[in-house]
Amino acid sequence: MPAQKTNSIEVKRVNRNRIYCYLYKKEQLSKQDIAYALKMSLPTVTQNIKELQELGLIEETGTLESTGGRKARAISFKSNARFAIGLDVTKNHISVVLVDLGGNVIENQHFNHPFINRRDYFEEVGRLIRQFVDELHIEHSKILGVGIAVPAIVSEDQQLVTYSPILGFTGGTLKSFAEFIPYPCMLCNDANAAGTAELWSEGEMKDMVYLSLNDTVGGAVLVDGKLCFGKNQRGGALEHMTIVPGGKTCYCGQQGCLDAYCSAHILAESAGGKLENFFANLERGSQRHRKVWDEYLQMLTLATNNLRMIFDCNIILGGHVGSYLDDYIDQLREIAAKRNTFEQDGSYLQVCDYKVEATAVGAALMYITPFIRDF
Repeated sequence: MPAQKTNSIEVKRVNRNRIYCYLYKKEQLSKQDIAYALKMSLPTVTQNIKELQELGLIEETGTLESTGGRKARAISFKSNARFAIGLDVTKNHISVVLVDLGGNVIENQHFNHPFINRRDYFEEVGRLIRQFVDELHIEHSKILGVGIAVPAIVSEDQQLVTYSPILGFTGGTLKSFAEFIPYPCMLCNDANAAGTAELWSEGEMKDMVYLSLNDTVGGAVLVDGKLCFGKNQRGGALEHMTIVPGGKTCYCGQQGCLDAYCSAHILAESAGGKLENFFANLERGSQRHRKVWDEYLQMLTLATNNLRMIFDCNIILGGHVGSYLDDYIDQLREIAAKRNTFEQDGSYLQVCDYKVEATAVGAALMYITPFIRDF
């Protein structure tokens, strides 16, 4: 193919993508609005709008208010043109979500299904996903793919699990899942997925550390809107940051890791194994649970202060514990401020927007984001 023709095709693709991304951020626009904003000719915009409509990615949604003369047709981004599925795989359960192009959760389901590294487990996961899609009557061609989040370190090509003592899946591969799932698939770390969802919801924020306070602790570091994986894909493994030298033994075998002090289990185990019971007891003024809570906050703020000193950005507290923190953030910030050399208010600590299924949503967004960006 001649270079000139190749360049022409690429220019056309870039223009189409610019129009699509611009519409994605707006509610309704006219062709004239788009041409003016993107400094394109009206014929170029008209041709690209036609192609995007034929692909089912945008639609006319009535008319705009007249500024004199004939009312312009309103053109809008079509959020239900494509979907992605997110899967949160944990030791004891599976969560599945369907997310549209706007990042909206259309449906979510939760299954009590313990992980077992066996063929019949992966076959059942595939069956659950097929059933999930069929029940929603979604066209298979509209599914971009399935993001599979696991509590594990995942290789750069997202094919191999390099470290997963929690699941006992070290050395496992994407193929185990993909064999039974009729859509493109990718593996991702659970905390990275949750951090991706939180970044999406924050909108303008580009730099953050996401601290996932689930049954196991995890973390994600995002700089300029991108995950920082590190040389060995272990960037953000905050759960193994040593906060008490020679302290409690972590599941990894080391002593004093953050996970041993700040997992949701620490709180739940003091209330019959249920986190909601812990916070209910705390709300009722239980002194025993207040003592556990005060010790927990001391360790948590020790970790967050270190993270603030290293990254100098906002720290988002998520996971199961994070979903309860709205009523306690002032107390947390007060303790954090006392540890901080430079700041007096601790306002860099924020509570997550996603209270439930952040990991599964973020896993789905692993397909949504590149589709929007690169279409």
